Amino acid sequence: MKFGYRRVSTQGQSLARQELPDDCDRIFEEKVSGKNTDRVQLTILRDSLRSGDEIVVYSLDRLARSLSDLQKIIDEAVRKGAVVRFLKEGLTFGNKADPTSNLMLSILGAIGEFEREIILERQREGIAKAKDAGKYKGRPKTINRGVARKMFASGATPSEVADTMKIGIATAYRLRKEASLDVCSK
Repeated sequence: MKFGYRRVSTQGQSLARQELPDDCDRIFEEKVSGKNTDRVQLTILRDSLRSGDEIVVYSLDRLARSLSDLQKIIDEAVRKGAVVRFLKEGLTFGNKADPTSNLMLSILGAIGEFEREIILERQREGIAKAKDAGKYKGRPKTINRGVARKMFASGATPSEVADTMKIGIATAYRLRKEASLDVCSK
């Protein structure tokens, strides 16, 4: 089978520019970060691979943003007897060792990883400057801790607090712990 794989980082982005061949039997698409390989559609694709299959990806950075993740995914596919082809770079990886393709993978994968690190560094710098200017306050608080404290003080269980406040049970347990620490410190 011929599988296509397309990925963009956010829900607002479009997959349209990542054109894949019309003869793909199945196309896997995701709108998630490529920072790691823990992606639902990628996992299904990897689990579906059989000997003789082919994976077609528009570009190296669509499969992974880390050189080690990229190599791991390709190596796994090749071990299963599949072929991985990148359209933009014109690279194909299969059971025949191709030193030129391996070199290009290393170079282009490292550049992609470098690019991601630069973006993250710029983001951190921008946040730090915005904090210094008092313009960045972080994520707004969404949990009213006072309400949680009152509920726990009146004997509510973490499960009841979670249901009432529409929060996760683990968060309710953390709030109960915070409330008990507040009482102890007074």
